[in-house]
This record gives sequence, C-alpha cells and structure tokens, in this order.
Amino acid sequence: MIGILGGTFDPPHIGHLAIAHAAFDQLALSQILLMPAGDPWQKSGGDVASAADRLAMVELAAATAVHFASDDREMRREGPTFTIDTVASLDEDAVIILGADAAVGVAGWHRGDDLIAATRFAVIPRTGIERSQVPEVLGDRFRWVEMPVIDISSSDIRAHVAAGHDPRFLVPDSVAAYIGARGLYRSSAPSADHLVPIIGLDE
Repeated sequence: MIGILGGTFDPPHIGHLAIAHAAFDQLALSQILLMPAGDPWQKSGGDVASAADRLAMVELAAATAVHFASDDREMRREGPTFTIDTVASLDEDAVIILGADAAVGVAGWHRGDDLIAATRFAVIPRTGIERSQVPEVLGDRFRWVEMPVIDISSSDIRAHVAAGHDPRFLVPDSVAAYIGARGLYRSSAPSADHLVPIIGLDE
C-alpha cells in the first residue's frame, strides 16, 4: 500500500518530509507519493512559485529518501482535480496522509462519502482539533500518525525568504539551493522556463 501526501508545496519543507516519513514508518507503507496540486488560480509577483517550480522542488525533495517519489498527475489533469479521481487513477491501494484539521472536512469534499469508503487515511494530530472529531467523520477508516509537532508552514518560509533570510534547515538543502538559484519568493524572481497546466482544487 502506498501513501499520498498532497499539497501546494510552495515550497516543500522539512515538516512535509517528516510527516511523510512518519506515515511510511508507522503504517508500513511501500512508498510515499508527494503529489503537488495544480495552481488553483493564477498569481503574479515574487511571493509564490509557478507550478513548474513547485514540481521541480517536489522532485528534489522526493530525492532525499528512497521511499519518496514525486507524482505530477494532478498537475497534468485538465479541469478541476478531485481526490476521488486521483485515488481511482492509482494501480494500487492508497492511504491519504493529511492533518486532523483537513480530516474533519473530508465529508464535504467532492464525493466525500465515496472517498471515505474507497480509501483509508493517515491522520496527523493538529492543535485545536480534538481527536474525537476525526472518527466522527472518518469512522474506522483512518490511523493516527504520531509525531512531534513541527510548527512550520510554507507561507512562513516564503515570508522568511522575502525578508532576505536563508531557508536552509527549513527545507532540504537541494530545495534551498533551487530557491536561491531561481530567486523564488522575491520580487525579482524569474518566470518559469516552461508552462504547466493550471487547474483547480475543491479541497
């Protein structure tokens, strides 16, 4: 069984990798797919990265462990991207890795009830979400993934870089080097070298 960790990954950071590894280790998964979402809307300026840059950073992050792999299927799909369709496109059973804050809202996702019935979930505890709230939504279709709280976010890292600071030790070294080389998250950031389809998410 594989694990899916999806997200904007703008940029992918050590928190993402720690969550992915904890799920891999505790649930005895065969592999973790780091799956970047397509851009839900077009943005300009130096405070966000293009879909092409985000995919490149995810590929670098995935290369840090043999049990990680990048997967761009949600970026390649035309039109709205729904998790139920992503799960259906896989060749093997999958566990969706997500925080408890997202888990309590799964029933409200596109065909959320079908998604809950079709797959299982690995849930990371979150401050402010009572553990009793998760089984109210997911029933017995999930497992807790226990790990220390890593209070870091991609938006914090973007702000950190925009203020002129080095993101090293917040992101993998290869990602930090890419951010620096591309000038990401600064007003002088260059445009992406190639275009990637821009798609929307409901979740």
